[in-house]
Amino acid sequence: MQTRRKNDIVEDVKTKYLIETDELKAIAHQPNIKIIDFRKKEIYEKEHIVGALNLWRTDIEDAAYPYEGIMASKTQIETLFGKLGIKTEDTIIVYDDNGLCEASRLWWILQNYDFNSIKLLKGGISKWKLNNGLVTTEATGMNTAVFKLKKHPKMQYYVSKEDVIKALKNNTVIIDTRSEDEFSGKRQKKGATKGGRLPNSIHIDWAEAINYGGDMRFKELKELENIYSKLNIKKNDSIILYCHSGVRSAHTTFVLTQLLGYKNVKNYDGSWIEWSYFNDLPIEKDSITVLSD
Repeated sequence: MQTRRKNDIVEDVKTKYLIETDELKAIAHQPNIKIIDFRKKEIYEKEHIVGALNLWRTDIEDAAYPYEGIMASKTQIETLFGKLGIKTEDTIIVYDDNGLCEASRLWWILQNYDFNSIKLLKGGISKWKLNNGLVTTEATGMNTAVFKLKKHPKMQYYVSKEDVIKALKNNTVIIDTRSEDEFSGKRQKKGATKGGRLPNSIHIDWAEAINYGGDMRFKELKELENIYSKLNIKKNDSIILYCHSGVRSAHTTFVLTQLLGYKNVKNYDGSWIEWSYFNDLPIEKDSITVLSD
């Protein structure tokens, strides 16, 4: 990590997975740079960074399951990226307009498949525009390419439902990164079968890590350290994160592993959508549940 001045913010921490707008401006025209706008198609069509391709959550999900949110298979990612014109040797720059929450899910999936040439754009499209970055409504042309992932990836930040069941029997720390209402069971979001939480899980809203309602940027490193220290977890503890569909918890995976130096963090892919689907799995709740979108 870099030496920090008193007022430096966490976005100045040296990590290979974050990129500044000025840095992207300097390389955006290079053929091996592929920019991905990770937002819904209708938002992308209104405005996006010049040259950006468009992906959304449903594009990187495995539709073979009876519930939503499971990460796309290695073969599915290879086919998808090939159609987008992304080559194996390319560097991917991904951004969103939600504090890098959405972008972090793509980062997490590609990390599991051992693809490391990906960076998240600090400040997203808002910071890009503030820095006079070019935007357009025109779709980016695509040529097919060959994109291949490693044959036997390490899946370093991934855990399955079966892994979580085992973890509940040992000293693994389980952290719920949803809202307080979801954690208590008061709110049941679309896609879940019931409200509640995993047994013995502790809670911290993923949005605690960013200036939510403000510029959506990461909070200062010292503040992040203070926020997560309240959970009384150590940086070498075995930790499993989850949320509704593994997106918000992917963001917290990034914060803990890349910004704060936690060593044994995994993200439960299926998260609450999958867990709630199975009636034989244990849950806890503190409230009568109200359905919501």
